[in-house]
Order: sequence, then structure tokens, then C-alpha cells
Amino acid sequence: MEKGVANLIKAVIQARMGSSRLRAKVLKEVAGKPLLQLMLERVQCCRLIEGIIIATTVREINDPIVDLTSKLNVEVFRGNEDDVLDRYYKAAKQFNIKTIVRLTSDCPLIDPQVTDRVVQYYLDNQDRFDYVSNMHPPTFPDGLDTEVIPFDILERAWKEAKKPHEREHVTPYIWDNPEVFRIGNVENNEELHLKERWTVDYEEDYLFVKQVYEHLYNAGRVFYMKDILELLDRQPEIRKINQKYMGMNWWANEWNNLKTKNTLRALKKQEG
Repeated sequence: MEKGVANLIKAVIQARMGSSRLRAKVLKEVAGKPLLQLMLERVQCCRLIEGIIIATTVREINDPIVDLTSKLNVEVFRGNEDDVLDRYYKAAKQFNIKTIVRLTSDCPLIDPQVTDRVVQYYLDNQDRFDYVSNMHPPTFPDGLDTEVIPFDILERAWKEAKKPHEREHVTPYIWDNPEVFRIGNVENNEELHLKERWTVDYEEDYLFVKQVYEHLYNAGRVFYMKDILELLDRQPEIRKINQKYMGMNWWANEWNNLKTKNTLRALKKQEG
């Protein structure tokens, strides 16, 4: 990239080793590869993403993530452990990114077609929205989360967000203030978020993802959301592996701090 010229679109993926629920989960192996590497293979299939940055922390414990991404020729930014908004902002600034696609490393089944759909919707509606995701309300399987944020909006959030959950989870200051920011959303035909958990926080989540990869993964060929759904219809016992964690999300612990609870109506329905 020519110095001073902003890249149009890059994915920034937060990753760290110190998860309290499943330590070092991003480097747990499936199909002979670390989960983070498998996720990167999928993100690299996105047509509309021009590059990838792994945003990890300065702590020594995360050196293995840096070693892996170096071997894979993926760029890395190291920043604040707890202030993830600061980490994203400084990563985007250092790499001069115009539009940030926020992904998280606990989503090794991310679907490049779904991510491209969200990015395309943003590109088609830049004059209408300051932020676009497929999460408000969520209708895709939990684990296909994609957020698109232009740099100037991320910078404003970085300057103005003060609450701990706004700093830790990067985007709540934006989507929780719809009177300030114009929020766009891409919805699925069916609210699959209510019955599909494809993210990795617990050992059972890892075992679920392992089963999916063992059935569908072939090097050089990407599988998609529809392929996973067809597999789960054929073998419903796989879906049951992590079913007890269905609907468990970070915002359940921040419910009283959030203003726009209607944007999380899927969780509300889940709780009855």
C-alpha cells in the first residue's frame, strides 16, 4: 500500500491466548491446523476484503499468535489487552484503513459469502448508514458475525466511548446510540441465531466445530452456511454437542447497561 493512501477495506480480527473460558482456543487444532489458521483461510475467500490484520495484545502470552501469523504472511498489530476499542482504532490508524470489517477469532466457521453480503450492503448504502452489521437484530447463526465500520466512525467511538463494556466490545457505543449513528443491518430469511451456535467459547463449542470440519473440510475448498445446515439436518447429534450454551452472549451480563434492547430481540426471545 502506498504510504498515505487509505486501503478501501480490510478485516481486523481480534485474537488473544488468554480466554478465561477456553484458554488458547485460537490455536487449538482441527484438521491438523490451528483454528485461527482455518478462519484466515475462510476470510481470505472474501471477494470484497483487500487484506487482513490480526489485532492481538502486547502481552508475551500472545507471541504464538504472532509466530503463526508471521508464517502465514498475515499482518499483525499488538495493542491494549482490555481496551479492545483502542486496539482496533490504533490498528486501523497504523495500517491506514478506510473501512474496517470487524471479525473475532472465536468464529472459525465465518462464511465468506455472508461477510461479503454485509460488506456489499455497506458499500451500496454508504450515504445512508454509519455502521452496518448482521447482528442488530441477529438472524444468522451465532458465529457468522460481521461488522463494517468506516474509520471516521470508529475514531469518534474511540474518542467518546467511556463505559467499560463500550471499550471492551468495540462497537456498543455505536449501535447502542441509534439517535446519533445511522445503523444498517443485513437480515437472514430465518432467525437461525435462535438455534445455531457456531462460535467457540467452551470446550463443547470446540468439539462442535471439530465435528463440522471433520465432515466438511477439504483443503482448497471452502464450505458455506448452507453446507453446515445440511450437515446438521443429516446429523442432528452434532448440533446437540454445545446446545446447552445456546443464547449465551456477552451482552447478557451487560443487559442493564444497554439502551437499545430491541436490537437484541433474538436474545430476548431466547430468554422468553
